[in-house]
Amino acid sequence: MINHDISQILIRDLNKLKEELNLYPDNQSMWKVIPGTSNTGGNLSLHLAGNLRHFIGAVLGNTGYIRERDLEFSTKDVELKELISQIDITISEVNNALENLDPAVLSQEFPKEIGGMKRDTGFVLLHLMSHLSYHLGQINYHRRIVTSLKM
Repeated sequence: MINHDISQILIRDLNKLKEELNLYPDNQSMWKVIPGTSNTGGNLSLHLAGNLRHFIGAVLGNTGYIRERDLEFSTKDVELKELISQIDITISEVNNALENLDPAVLSQEFPKEIGGMKRDTGFVLLHLMSHLSYHLGQINYHRRIVTSLKM
């Protein structure tokens, strides 16, 4: 089933996110703003967890999670252990929601607008998957730049 495949890719990439965070040399570097950018690896991680917990966990899985999107970008200096915990919760919620999702829902309209538009659930899940991949790449570059600056 496609929802199982999407779940597996999301979980794979969320696990890769944990690997990326663990490669930062210290907690401070994860929160360093690089000139010419506005987001840190830590903030992007909070954003990814909040985004998936909201759109998949809460909307499709009825977890009750309440998203505070502004805090995903304004919160600073969260310890690595807490970020990893948030990602683990996200993995669990994504897995539960998608493994229990009736495949017929994929062709139905998603209950929330995405980018100001209504789309079917399958489209939204593919969008969320690419959103995670996009920011995961940004975190990888952020980490490598910050690490090279330490040399």
